[in-house]
Amino acid sequence: MTVGARPRARRSRGVQPGHVRAHATGAAGTALRALLESPRRPARVLAAFPAGIYLEVRTELEPHVVAVLSGDAVRLPNAMVINGPMPRVAVGEEAWVGDGSIELGGLGLRAHRWWDAAPPLGPVEPALLASWLPVLSGLCERSPRRPGLEGNDAAVRLALGCAEGSLLRGVTAAEQLVGLGPGLTPSGDDMIAGLLVALRHLGTASGVGRAVWLADWLAAAVTFEARERTTPISAALLHCAARGEACGEVLAVLRGLAGRQALEPALHRLFQIGHTSGADLAWGVRAGLAAVAGLAGAGR
Repeated sequence: MTVGARPRARRSRGVQPGHVRAHATGAAGTALRALLESPRRPARVLAAFPAGIYLEVRTELEPHVVAVLSGDAVRLPNAMVINGPMPRVAVGEEAWVGDGSIELGGLGLRAHRWWDAAPPLGPVEPALLASWLPVLSGLCERSPRRPGLEGNDAAVRLALGCAEGSLLRGVTAAEQLVGLGPGLTPSGDDMIAGLLVALRHLGTASGVGRAVWLADWLAAAVTFEARERTTPISAALLHCAARGEACGEVLAVLRGLAGRQALEPALHRLFQIGHTSGADLAWGVRAGLAAVAGLAGAGR
């Protein structure tokens, strides 16, 4: 998924800690809370677009990428959304994250409110989810937006393996998809992310423990592979998906499947993300729904 145009050319000037000329506030996803509240760490600009800036925080643990986004960008789970103009920075420029703020391009950013990046759906009857499967499948098939890896053998085997509750088949196929496809978030990663979030949320809501168990093991496998096989931005989003954290458009589709809001408008908004990212995420949600419905029917 790409937000905006090409990154700006690199400049040599960085931002030193404490060299803040202005302050602003924004709303942040709970996925960022631990990072923002930890001691300040150096970061660097990975990508800079008119609607979004991506920072990589230097740590030896899981990939930590912070997205600083404008209000009209896709609200990623690891994002701070700010009001007003975006800071002017370049790829490779220094930044700082922690002690409650993000220091970027001479601007100090603090979260004035938080949103839950993985809100629970509440109880849902498995029969309701099963009834939505043909509806969701039909809407996806009729959409002009197609997944970037539609028909890919590994993707087909991943969906079938999850529907059967087969950890071996699911993990083997998922590992082959990690990092597959072009872009800041390759199609294979987006498909896996949609699947992980759907398995976790729909499985929890419907009491299908096997689906949550699959999400746990698939998440462990793909996040292990992600650091070496995909982009830092996509690896960070896979870690978010492993915890059930997703952008607002994916969460809205899940609420539609749970009967909490209208499904079709939510799915339409999801399909508008990026060139293929929305369709890839929708593919994952549909595969997760099919798995939960099938496992529930089998009493698993």
